Amino acid sequence: MEPAITGRALILAASAIGAGLAMIAGIGPGIGQGYAAGKGAEGVGRQPEAQGDIVRTMLLGAAVAETTGIYGLIIALVLLFANPLIGLL
Repeated sequence: MEPAITGRALILAASAIGAGLAMIAGIGPGIGQGYAAGKGAEGVGRQPEAQGDIVRTMLLGAAVAETTGIYGLIIALVLLFANPLIGLL
């Protein structure tokens, strides 16, 4: 006879799956930042005198794009280590 799944075990399993799914959010910023860096290098190659403006704009865009990945990481860490759902049992 198999043991019954407890509520705590179910919450921990679902939290681990949710944390893994939250980390998928890191794919988008990685692709976006790579694309932005490529276009920034292309822009500097075309107009070297505008390098300061291009790099500044690219870095600002990269910082904004990275927030999505950081939010996903925070959600994953909360689900794994500070899970508020376990307190509801």
